[in-house]
Amino acid sequence: MSAVFTCPGQGAQRPGMLQKLPAHPAAQAVAASAEAVLGLTLGALDSPQALGHSRNVQLSLLISSVAWGRYLLSEGCKPRFVLGLSIGAFPAAVLAESLAFEDALQLVALRGNLMQNAFPSGFGMMAVTGLDRYQVQAILDGNAEAVYLANINADNQCVLSGPWAGMDALKPLIAKAGGHCQALSVTVPSHCPLLDEQALVLKSALDKVAMQAPRIGYVSASKARQLRDKDAIRDDLAMNMARQVHWLDASRLLAERGVQAAIELPPSGTLTGLFRRVMPQGHCVGADSTRLDSLQLLCSG
Repeated sequence: MSAVFTCPGQGAQRPGMLQKLPAHPAAQAVAASAEAVLGLTLGALDSPQALGHSRNVQLSLLISSVAWGRYLLSEGCKPRFVLGLSIGAFPAAVLAESLAFEDALQLVALRGNLMQNAFPSGFGMMAVTGLDRYQVQAILDGNAEAVYLANINADNQCVLSGPWAGMDALKPLIAKAGGHCQALSVTVPSHCPLLDEQALVLKSALDKVAMQAPRIGYVSASKARQLRDKDAIRDDLAMNMARQVHWLDASRLLAERGVQAAIELPPSGTLTGLFRRVMPQGHCVGADSTRLDSLQLLCSG
């Protein structure tokens, strides 16, 4: 069965998530490497207080996905593709063996600091359900608020990015159109031009890092296509913070290529639900809530 590993982005983080990594040598080696490179314990990253900073959130998500992914790979669960949402692109590139984990740690720390320092308060992201991308864009086009359509996650689920004051002003219009709003646990305005400058700084850092062609198919959520060239992946990692996310289109691409199983690396839940909409007859599961032998079977094709 053809499978994809999915790696979640900001908003999926949970306090204590790094204390629940598999008690397996492959996962524990990832934890030890992270502590050595960062010079701190994992508990300093995933406490409720620490997760108030984008740097710690992004590092926690990177470490969790790589630890779980390498555990599964070491047990014979090899997917045909990897797909990451936002920061999830970094662990996806690591698991595809395009980017070294140690380099990813340094780059993600920089990415989190750039984003947090640029917008320390007053900005974030808000999910909109019940409206399609065209209805949401029409609302944005008809108003002067500096709010952007950041993510297209499903037929009737999008995410807005920008200042909270602007998004709050749009809530009555969205409700009038039949939509519902929910603030996300994201403290920066990701996936919009507000982060163009920060993305270019990260690109400069990535240009100095050695990368390789992926050994597992790497799919970009920004471009909704498979990237085979290492420099294309380098650009994707650097610039995705400022680019719109096309998760729906990326998921459809994988379904069209015969993927029948989507395995979300912890903390899991959101991406599994989104994939179920695209593959209602497929197997969409969280790695931490599914038996290893079942995951091995899902990756056996």
